[in-house]
This record gives sequence, structure tokens and C-alpha cells, in this order.
Amino acid sequence: MKILVFGGSGRIGRAVAWDLIADPEVTEVALVGNQPGALAEARSWLASSKVTPHLVDVDDRDAVLKLIEGYDAGVLTLPDRRASYRMVEQAIEGGLSVVDVLEEYHRRPDIYEIEGLRLPEGMSLDDFGDRLHRDAMANGVTVLDGMGLAPGLTNITVGEAMRELDHAEEAVARVGGIPDKAAAAHHPLRYMITWSFEHVLREYMIRVNIKKDGEVVEVEAGADRESFRFQALGHDEVLECAVTPGMPSFLHTRPELKSFAEKTVRWPGHWGGVETLKECGLLGLDPVQVNGSSVVPRHFLASLITPRLRPQPGETDVCVMYNTVSGSKDGKAVTIEHFMWEKGDPQLGLSAMMRTTSIPAAIAVRFLASRKVQGTGIVAPEDGIVGAAYHEFVAELAKRNITIHQATRVESDLA
Repeated sequence: MKILVFGGSGRIGRAVAWDLIADPEVTEVALVGNQPGALAEARSWLASSKVTPHLVDVDDRDAVLKLIEGYDAGVLTLPDRRASYRMVEQAIEGGLSVVDVLEEYHRRPDIYEIEGLRLPEGMSLDDFGDRLHRDAMANGVTVLDGMGLAPGLTNITVGEAMRELDHAEEAVARVGGIPDKAAAAHHPLRYMITWSFEHVLREYMIRVNIKKDGEVVEVEAGADRESFRFQALGHDEVLECAVTPGMPSFLHTRPELKSFAEKTVRWPGHWGGVETLKECGLLGLDPVQVNGSSVVPRHFLASLITPRLRPQPGETDVCVMYNTVSGSKDGKAVTIEHFMWEKGDPQLGLSAMMRTTSIPAAIAVRFLASRKVQGTGIVAPEDGIVGAAYHEFVAELAKRNITIHQATRVESDLA
């Protein structure tokens, strides 16, 4: 099995490669990037003869199409939407099935902050996404879309819960990366950077479609804030969450839901601090004049706060998931919940965010190469990893010390 990892010199890309090289069935892992120093560093860190670096830019169509010949599948861990869509197009053209970890559903591109995505002239975002889907199906290509933590693990577990019910009505996925409790006390907003902080700030400001009372409605990120108590897997903590983008495919793949939202988990106090920053205009992107200089508030804030949010020696992070799906089964009201609480591995240099994003993607790309993913075209995780593949997926996570706990409550007779 030969796997390509685009963006392989980044934190998530190299973590994907780290998981893949441990598999005896994987004979080659190709790291693809456009920065020679970063590629050399990633290859050195992985320290495996299976790793092959390739200095290729995703904008170089001919080089990309030549490169993907002979590989069984690929993983996209690219830094922005422009690069992701560019590579998805080329993978489809070249007949390569891929997993993409981007927090987007490519059939319905996000209309806000599209990060340089280039559309064909005269084509809308939705038309472009549908064209990608049709082209992938025509070429027998599967794009497993949004396959990391959220989207990814959240989609798969919520999808499984819905399949176990006769009728699902409401679903909420609560998921997020936070510092462990000791580290949280030493960082502003009780937060610690574990992935692109630019993307975190974007998710705090964007508008999000969710499902309420059977209708798709648009709300501000940070809406519907709630406090909850996480009591599973040996932990008992009070946390908060609020709406952010993260699982957009569900609005299209599960239209029967009356209520649906994905919410980002944080320690208490974080969301109140974010709301204050928003009210003060510090998360805006419109330049303001400061002593004769043009300053973008969000960029200024990021430059000021980023050093204070970086992990300090000995600190680690936690990724939390608490999903709730409610509906009916056998004439009774039933709620199915999934729980996860995973810490980083400082000895390996893998944060919890790296582990819970990269390992699902690495397992999924093996499934693609082995033809265990259902469907062609742009396939959401909740539709691609089902049945026997779902149970194998959870078992593979457990082998890597990522535990998904399911709990089912029968609430009452519907009559």
C-alpha cells in the first residue's frame, strides 16, 4: 500500500505519516510539500525508510498528476481552502481517491472567508461543488470529505447513533481541543494553541448554518452557548460549548433531523472572553487607522496573544467529544451518547489534537486504499464509514489508545 500525504511537512501531515509507517502493509509514505527545509525536518522526525519526500507545489498541475500515478490513495492536510480545492480537483482528474481533513463539505463550499478559492468563470460555489462530485463519480474517485476530529470522528459517531435509532430527531456534537486543567490556569482565555490559531479566530467570527425546528437557519458563531458536565471515562468536569462550523455535511446528508448543531468545547470563561473581544472589535478584519497606520484588528490581536497561548514545556492538551442524538426506537424515546477524552503524548511530541485528527485520517486512507469506504464522489464521513467498517474503525482507534465510549438511555414510552 502506497500513500501520498499532501501537506506532509505540517504538524497534522507528519502525524498522519507517523501512524501510516507503523503499518506493515504500508510500503511507502510520500510527503508532499513546497518547503524543502520543512520536508527534510519531517523526514528526519519520522526516521523511516518508507518515507519519500517530494518537493511539489499543488499549483503545478502537471507535476501533481505525474506524482500521483502509482499511489493507492492520498491524504490532504493542506493549509487553506484554495489549496484544498485545487488538490481535490487534481486528485479527481488523476483518479486518486483521497481523504481531506479540511473542516468543510466540498459539495457546499463555505460562502464566508473562502481563502482564495478560485471558481471557474460564471460558476457559483454550489455549482462548483456539484461539478466536483459528478467528476469524481465519473472517474470512480472517492473524496472522503472532512475526516479528522471535527469533522470526522464526530460525523462517524453521530451517523452511527442515527442508524441505531428507528427515527432520529435531534443531534448535537460537542467537541474541542483544550489545555489540560493545570495548563489552562496559565493561559489567557484558558486556551492553548493546538492547531492553526488563524482558523480558530475565523471560526469565532463566521456565520454558521444549523438546524432549528426543522429549518436551516444562519446564526453567529458562539451562539447557543451551554454549560454541561462531562461524566465519563473517569472524568468529571464542567465545560462550556457554543456553535461553530465543523460538520456542515449533516445539513445535506441528514435533512430529516429537526435540530442539529456542532459546538466547540472550551473551559468555563473562555466563551465570555471571546464575546468581549468581539464586542470590542478586536476580531474584525476591516483595517482601522492607528496613529496614521492601517491595522487589521484580528491580525494585531493574534500577534499579541499568540506567544501567550503557545504550550509551555511539560504542558499538554486534551480533546473532548460529547455527542447526543435523540429520537425513537421500538416505540420508546431513546438518547444515544458518545464520549471521548484524549490527552496528548509529550514523549512522542504528539498533541491530543494531532492524535485525534491525524489517526482517524490515517485509518480512513487505509480504508480507501482497501475499498472499505462506501460510495464514489464527494462522500461525507457519516456515509462512507458505516456497518462493518464503522466497527473496524472504532477498533483501530482503540489499538492506538483512543477510546470512544457509547451510552444509550431509554427515556420513556412515546405513547
